[in-house]
Amino acid sequence: MHKKLPRSITKAVFPIAGLGTRFLPVTKASPKEMLPIVDKPLIQYAVEEAYAAGIRQMIFVTGRTKRAIEDHFDTAYELESVLEYSHKQQLLESVRNITPDDMHCMYVRQNRALGLGHAILCAEKLVGNSDFAVILADDFMVAEQPVMAQMVEQYHQLQKSIIAVQDVPRSQTNLYGIVSGSEVKPGLFGMSSIVEKPSPNEAPSTMAVVGRYILTSAIFDELKNQQPGIGGEIQLTDGIANLLRKEQVFSYHFSGTRYDCGSKIGYLKAVVDVACNHPEVSEPFSRWLENKAQSTHTQATKPNPANYIA
Repeated sequence: MHKKLPRSITKAVFPIAGLGTRFLPVTKASPKEMLPIVDKPLIQYAVEEAYAAGIRQMIFVTGRTKRAIEDHFDTAYELESVLEYSHKQQLLESVRNITPDDMHCMYVRQNRALGLGHAILCAEKLVGNSDFAVILADDFMVAEQPVMAQMVEQYHQLQKSIIAVQDVPRSQTNLYGIVSGSEVKPGLFGMSSIVEKPSPNEAPSTMAVVGRYILTSAIFDELKNQQPGIGGEIQLTDGIANLLRKEQVFSYHFSGTRYDCGSKIGYLKAVVDVACNHPEVSEPFSRWLENKAQSTHTQATKPNPANYIA
């Protein structure tokens, strides 16, 4: 009798239909996932993280203003021809490497803004009966080993749903899904509860859910049978709470740094930190930052934004 081989994670879902209202007006016509971190958009970093974890099927849950993302992962024949004709080989390779030959991109529309759980449901037919990853592109992760690769390693051993978490100040628990549980081994916890945005005095812990998930296909049944919550939305957190009643779910305290690029301050921090380590611009940019910090210019000598308004 052959031993059953452990399942692998081959598909990742990217819910990208959100309106990005915290970045208006720039997101009026451009997806927030296309905001650049130096020279690559957030969504490309997210896809590269999935690819580094061995995932090759990328499923994008889009909205009607997200065409730029489809174009980004499509072949740009005219651009490639110009770069090739100009002998700009390095730039040509950087464009071609956005979508490796063994990577397959699929797209499905979320036609109504009914929450993260609903976005996951939109991908059900493309995911099928497979266990799968979910990556939120505006949770930008920097780690020596990509965070999703860390989680896939855990999944190979557990074959269960795994939710990425990080410790947050108790005063901020009302901004996150919060989990509780007991430690199985360093960084890995057997989940006992998960609750959406509890007040600080009601939060069971300070372990907050962040934008990386590995979910078993059983989550689809939970989401389909789930009653809409606040604002008529189907919350993924509630679906995971229901799943937890039927099968084991784990939370994983990943190794790395998370930037909340859904907020202006988180996005700016990510840009600065990546720029300080970027092989092309790190030295001059770091030098400029140092000079900026030491500057004693008076307010009168600083650029006045009003001067740039026609």
